[in-house]
Amino acid sequence: MRIGVSLPDNLLDKFDEIIEKRGYSSRSEGIRDAIRSYISYYEWMGDIKGHRVGIVAVTYDHTKRGLSNALGDIQHHYTPLIKSSVHVHLDHDNCFEVIVLDGDGEKIKELAEDIMALKGVKFSKLTTIASNENI
Repeated sequence: MRIGVSLPDNLLDKFDEIIEKRGYSSRSEGIRDAIRSYISYYEWMGDIKGHRVGIVAVTYDHTKRGLSNALGDIQHHYTPLIKSSVHVHLDHDNCFEVIVLDGDGEKIKELAEDIMALKGVKFSKLTTIASNENI
């Protein structure tokens, strides 16, 4: 099936560099691989249950109106899960934040999905492991 996708120039340029370095024969092949990876990650997230420890790593544009407040509101909503956070100013417009989590896996996944859904978040990645309670 054919689809059309609109992408900003800088994103497409970076994607083209990657597919060339990885030896893909076409953009379509690279896009299929990226979609498979996204599906696999989504399915992995659906399996986060029980007591977990982990991090959410987030890169975002702090100049996006209301985004910093929305991130703060989400973190305050999930205060019982959050053990620590580190905030780094990357440049004038961009920030990187790592949020350390400990608690119910489904609540951790909820927090990560709430952050991922915010406009202005450029990158968000959840990583968890089972806690020692489950080992």
